[in-house]
Amino acid sequence: MVTEPNERLRVALRERGLTPQDLAHKLHVDAKTIERWIGAGRIPYPRHRYAVAKQLGVAAEDLWPGTSRSENLPRPGGTSNADGNEVVGIYPHRWAVPGDLWRTLFSGASEEIGVLVYSGLFLSEDSGVHRILRTKAGQGVRIRILLGDPASEHVARRGAEEGVGGAMAAKIENALVMYASLRSAEAIQFRLHDTILYNSLYRADGELLVNTHLYGFAAAQAPVLHLRATADGSMVSNYLDSFERVWADAVPLE
Repeated sequence: MVTEPNERLRVALRERGLTPQDLAHKLHVDAKTIERWIGAGRIPYPRHRYAVAKQLGVAAEDLWPGTSRSENLPRPGGTSNADGNEVVGIYPHRWAVPGDLWRTLFSGASEEIGVLVYSGLFLSEDSGVHRILRTKAGQGVRIRILLGDPASEHVARRGAEEGVGGAMAAKIENALVMYASLRSAEAIQFRLHDTILYNSLYRADGELLVNTHLYGFAAAQAPVLHLRATADGSMVSNYLDSFERVWADAVPLE
């Protein structure tokens, strides 16, 4: 265990005009935790090393020498690859995805945030995510959220498949209510889609959380892929193209 102060992290923060408190706010952790990483040389969990590196625009192994790239990928509850491909991690269920990974994903966006779901009710209920979206919208990040049309036959069929019937449409209505404060933000766009949803997509620039769908199972029980775009990969680009096609056919929410 490292016992000396982490001067690399201290310098990286200073060069970017950030304080430990600033970084703590961005990562949704206690400021004392950041101070321990710096002053006591504590090595954060892999997912936090990854989040810090992303915020500061450096490689995690540069801040914490001796930790491998594969260790710096967020993988609690899942697996990850270190060979440079697009698959960062795989989680057996959506509920197994660490709560802070959703916030870390959106916090790291500098250009684009996109959500494609039927209801994504769990996300609409997260006030931390709301704060991040408002902040990112204020920074000029394009934010687009696609929800299922409550009157869609595909939504009704999905509800029947999961055994919840009309509750699926009701969850969408609830999500719309939860998003009320964001819907008034000009920089955040909402649309309703009427498509068969094979996967729910959560995008931040070239990084994705893909919640697969299983017949007869709720989305929270289905696996999630954590993907990151690479120069020679096509998985992420195919998913993003799919998002754009749904967006093009969706109806703007007034």
